[in-house]
Order: sequence, then structure tokens, then C-alpha cells
Amino acid sequence: MARPSNTEERRQQIVEGLLRVMAERGYERASISEIAKAAGLSPGLVHYHFTEKQEILLTLVEQLAGRVRERVKARVERVRGGARAQVDAFLDAYLATGDDADPASVAAWVTISAEAVRQPEVRAAYEKVVRADLEFLEELVATVIGRRRSRAVAAGLFAAVQGYFVLASAAPGLIPPGSAASTMKRMAAGLLDAADASEGT
Repeated sequence: MARPSNTEERRQQIVEGLLRVMAERGYERASISEIAKAAGLSPGLVHYHFTEKQEILLTLVEQLAGRVRERVKARVERVRGGARAQVDAFLDAYLATGDDADPASVAAWVTISAEAVRQPEVRAAYEKVVRADLEFLEELVATVIGRRRSRAVAAGLFAAVQGYFVLASAAPGLIPPGSAASTMKRMAAGLLDAADASEGT
């Protein structure tokens, strides 16, 4: 495998710098000098590699989406036990704590969702990511309950996941540690059972 170029390495350092600053201070307070400091680079190098702060943010959106997709794919592919187990694996990938948990990325994602309300370019990138993730969950749910109700159930579950992200970032300590994934899996079971029951009537 080829070694990444110096430019790729610097750009990655800058994106990681933005992630760290955003996780602590939000996007508004993530100045170029703060990003540079977190990246261990000069502000001039940040400006050399990115034309503006929003460009760094849009790159971060793509990278966070890629990381989550890899985590989801790995967990779903490892599952043995059918379609319901795959829905649980999806929820685990988003919410379970463990060695690959990344609270800074969750905090940055919450900030990105707020910026999506304010900035059309960020909204477009955010919506593209969220739509793809929701469609994947909908496919998993459809294998359990069929296509007719899969969109509503998947949307409800996905919205609850995003709500957990907001609470974990905005009010740390409010959610009992380690409870999000198990609670969501119970919610999913209830929704899937109810959808199955209503299909039978």
C-alpha cells in the first residue's frame, strides 16, 4: 500500500484538528488558529490546504460518515441470527460503547447537524449522509417486517439514535452510562413486534 502524500497527511491533520476543536467548543468558536494549534501546524498551512473553514467541515462530514459506515458494515456482517440481529447490530454500531467508541466524533456530529440548519452546503452534505444511513436501516427493518411499514419504523429508530447523540453531547451524564444501545434494541424489538402484529390483523 502506498504511503499517503505529505498533502494528504497535512489535510488529515487539519480535519482531525477541526474535529477536536469542534468537540470542545463548537464550530463557531473553531477559528483557523485554533484548528491549526490542535493540528500541530501553522495557520498558514491550514490556509494552504483548505480555502475556507467550511471546506474543512465538509471534509469532516465525509470522513465521519465513512467511519460510521465501516463500523456498521463490520458489525452487521459479523452477525449470526437473522434480520432482527442485524437491526440490533446497526444500533450497536451507532450507540454501543467499547474500544471503538468515539465521543469526540459524536460531539462533532451534533455540531454538524446544527450547522446543517444554518449552512445550505452543510445541509446538503449532512442530508446525503443521513439519507443513506436511514435507507440502509430501512432495508434491514424491511427484512423483518416487510416494506409497508419499514420507513416509519426505521425513521423512528434513527431519530432516537440522533436524539441520544444530542443528549450525550449537550447534557453529559444525563443518560446512564452504557444504556443507550440496550434501550434502543428494546425499543426496536417493541416496534418490530408491533409492526408484525398489525400486519397479521
